[in-house]
Amino acid sequence: MKLARSLAAEALGTAFLLAVVVGSGIMAERLAGGNVALALLANALATGAGLAALILTFGPISGAHFNPVVTLAEAMEGRIAWLNAAAYVLAQVAGGLAGVAAAHAMFGLSTFEFSTRVRFGWPQCWSEVVATAGLLLVIQSTTRHRPASTPYAVGAYITAAYWFTSSTSFANPAVTLARAFTPTFTGIRPADVPLFTAAEVLGAVAATLLGRWLMQAKSTA
Repeated sequence: MKLARSLAAEALGTAFLLAVVVGSGIMAERLAGGNVALALLANALATGAGLAALILTFGPISGAHFNPVVTLAEAMEGRIAWLNAAAYVLAQVAGGLAGVAAAHAMFGLSTFEFSTRVRFGWPQCWSEVVATAGLLLVIQSTTRHRPASTPYAVGAYITAAYWFTSSTSFANPAVTLARAFTPTFTGIRPADVPLFTAAEVLGAVAATLLGRWLMQAKSTA
């Protein structure tokens, strides 16, 4: 029963996250009058604030991963069983797709439509490695040393990462896949999803290994 509640929380949390990302992107693009910088700012602020609220809401139930690479890191550290981790990832992917459908419905768009927005090239892939590694380090450090601040730290980091990366910091394979099904401001061409996802996994694994060493060094200093 506990696992069922956790999976429901992961699916709902990821659905709301995608509704925030995609919905705010649609609203920002419509209201910004062609000013891409203003649209990105609105999208980033809404995403950071929404993510913090969702972590506060669902954290006590499932840990509020909402992200397959966060779940991967937890499994690597032995804090979640690998079989349960696989179930978490399925819930996150399903929730992400549901969130896109919900956002489209709120703005009168088709339920799903493939994106044509090109997000390709090594600078963007490297951005995803950096963005994801940074996200995992923020989560690892704050949950260990300042757990009450984790939702705000994660929200703040994602808001910043929208701006310091050329990819606008997806940093989440479930988000990346779901955003392939929206033709809007936040979309990504399906052909670009595999490289983004590989970069995110690479960044997460590197950060988990680095974080393990850093936290050990801190505890034995």
